Amino acid sequence: MKKLTIATRVSDLALWQAYHIKDRIEASYPEIEVVLNKIVSNGDKVLDKPLALIGGKGHFTKELEDAMLNGEADIAVHSLKDVPTYIPDGLELVSITKRQDQSDVFLSHTYSSLDELPQGAVVGTTSLRRRMQLLQKRPDLKVKDLRGNVNTRLRKLAEGQYDAIILAFIGLDRLDLLKDIPYTQKLSLDMMIPPMGQASLGIEIVQGNEKLREIALSVNDKDTFICTKIERDFISKIGAGCSAPVACNAVIADDKITFRTMIGFPDGTNVMQEKIVVDVKDSEELGFEMAKKMIDNGALELLEKAERVAFKDEMPQRL
Repeated sequence: MKKLTIATRVSDLALWQAYHIKDRIEASYPEIEVVLNKIVSNGDKVLDKPLALIGGKGHFTKELEDAMLNGEADIAVHSLKDVPTYIPDGLELVSITKRQDQSDVFLSHTYSSLDELPQGAVVGTTSLRRRMQLLQKRPDLKVKDLRGNVNTRLRKLAEGQYDAIILAFIGLDRLDLLKDIPYTQKLSLDMMIPPMGQASLGIEIVQGNEKLREIALSVNDKDTFICTKIERDFISKIGAGCSAPVACNAVIADDKITFRTMIGFPDGTNVMQEKIVVDVKDSEELGFEMAKKMIDNGALELLEKAERVAFKDEMPQRL
């Protein structure tokens, strides 16, 4: 192989991620020329509706996957949290990069922390998961949807459309954007459980090419792969998509895995939480086991109700 084409979205963060993988591949395989195929995804085009109402996170990956299936790219670099648990025939998710800081971060031009927000303050987030956890802790807040790329969201905050917004720390850090925000507060994982796959990159390849597999595996991190597989197994089994508030996070420490999950209503009520700690060597089925435990406790019924109420005001406009 003399040339390798990476499919990527065109947002600043997606390009940072794609160039990061490009540099790593070229360092390990200097004989291979690596180029980018920059693609505008549907999720980047439709910015006036909540993500769940345009089909969920798959709208960030579909066009990249189509490019690979059409022979226009060899691999795709994704934010793993955007990758659905279903992978199309002919493609394979083979490699997960080492997970970085998974925290969400509170940002404001006026208030120093989440606790400092006054009653009724307006907080912006795209995520039902964040909405659920925010309102569980601060039911007095008004949470409004926030779409657009990172710079657009920060501009809306600076314009005063929101008293504060919550974003993933890692994207802001990679783009060096935190320095321009007067008040920032990194939220602990206990305070705000992350989504499936946060702060990792997923490398998807065209199936059946052993050289591609070898190249993709050169950037894989074993522990991160184990943890994110547990999270993806859980989401797959429980059937949760973008239209239901779900948080799940697996962490390895001292040869043990701690797996925490949370589901509930977007308004922070009817929350169900679980935690399981097992040895890493016994964790192969942990995601499925957690899903079964929550399903036995009524999770599917809870998720069905949560999805019905998530966008009750927007749904009639969608039909």
